Amino acid sequence: ISGMPIVTEVLDPRNVEMVASYADVLQIGARNMQNFPLLAEVGRSGKPVLLKRHFGCSLRDWLGASEHILVQGNPNVVLCERGVSTAHTHEGTSRFIVDIQVIPAVREYSHLPVIVDPSHATFKRSYVPAIAKAAMAVGADGIILDVHPVPEQAAVDPLQALSYPAFDQLMVELKAIGKAVGRPI
Repeated sequence: ISGMPIVTEVLDPRNVEMVASYADVLQIGARNMQNFPLLAEVGRSGKPVLLKRHFGCSLRDWLGASEHILVQGNPNVVLCERGVSTAHTHEGTSRFIVDIQVIPAVREYSHLPVIVDPSHATFKRSYVPAIAKAAMAVGADGIILDVHPVPEQAAVDPLQALSYPAFDQLMVELKAIGKAVGRPI
């Protein structure tokens, strides 16, 4: 109705056809990255796929998961880095550590675009802009952000959402970084 493209997560191979009839992009969440029947089914759907990296998987595992989609004839896969788990986090509220070096590594080993999700990785609003800027600086093709008019009142993930003014400021900064590294927004 709005004309806005829809990206939504699909959890079960039996639901792919129905979800694909409504969504423009099918998302495979981090916890389903190694659900190989689901990956094959979304590969057969013909819809673009956003493949989030599981927090315990290596680059090799992640690219291997993408192959389960690609082998079905679907070349439209976007990789999404959303942080890896480590026992040595600096703060209890940090969900994961964003693997910034994986972005150039993806470029070295794959043709697939890679985006970063600093909101879900950091779980902390004050960290999101810095991680987004770092991702842009090392060559990410895009960034997913949680944005809400009143973040503290967000029904889901209120600790990580940016306010509209913070989002506006971040976009100004990302445009400058993009220009500086030859990747204009």
